[in-house]
Amino acid sequence: MIELHNVTKDYGERRGIFNINLSIETGEAFGFVGTNGAGKTTTIRHLMGFLKPNNGTVKVKNLDAWDDAAEIKQWIGYIPGEIAFPDVSTGWDFIHQQAELLHVTDLSYANQLIERLQLDPSANIKRMSKGMKQKTAIVVALMADSPILILDEPTTGLDPLMRTEFIQIIKEEKANGKTIFMSSHMFEEIEETCDKVAMIKEGKIVAITPISIITSNENQRFIIEFCNEQECSRFIQEKFDSISISHTTVSINIENNTLNEFLSILSTYQFDNLTEQKHTLQEQFYNLYAGGQSND
Repeated sequence: MIELHNVTKDYGERRGIFNINLSIETGEAFGFVGTNGAGKTTTIRHLMGFLKPNNGTVKVKNLDAWDDAAEIKQWIGYIPGEIAFPDVSTGWDFIHQQAELLHVTDLSYANQLIERLQLDPSANIKRMSKGMKQKTAIVVALMADSPILILDEPTTGLDPLMRTEFIQIIKEEKANGKTIFMSSHMFEEIEETCDKVAMIKEGKIVAITPISIITSNENQRFIIEFCNEQECSRFIQEKFDSISISHTTVSINIENNTLNEFLSILSTYQFDNLTEQKHTLQEQFYNLYAGGQSND
């Protein structure tokens, strides 16, 4: 559905994106993460046909994103990273204006989204809070039931309750077969909604990984709180890869094939609590940004 092949946009002084290769299948939800200035929005603007690459090709449904931009936009629901509204009075004015441009005559889904997101579309759009403007952009992006959704930091300004509701909406869109490309600085959003995630650093892709691999690591990590300092000190002498957090607490990594041995040895110690720590996308992100290399 979406294909970027060796895409480069070089602004000089190591700014831009370089040799980007991404492939998003029909019906796939694809996450895109990176620090500010890493190249997320530049990549998305190429998908939307707003920018022409210096090198490489960007294709959406086998059409060139630059040459066929007008046709491609008919299939895309888009939330920009920076929302700029035209000179209209209210949220309703903007929604109706966009509905006319998108040839949307049935606003029943828009009304559902307005209710779920607790949006007041009668409000003056220039006086709306950041969160209300974001909700308005979400409604406009989704109301046309487009087969492709391109979302650039879509929950910026939303409170936790509305962020949770948005995640549920995206899950429903995915279940309906939508192809989704979403950048976000909220790792939980990517974990909960996406099949794969690409990490971009200094304009280059450093990893493309299925979410399932990140969250189901072959090793398990535990935090053990011992009853006293002596038990903790004695356990550290065991052969396991452990790190002392405090005088009575240890963090330990256990390979799955040694889990039974670990539990057997631990049973000979006095401890108050054993907690498993799940592997997360945030952890993967920080590890790669600390020392990751690009996959070009």
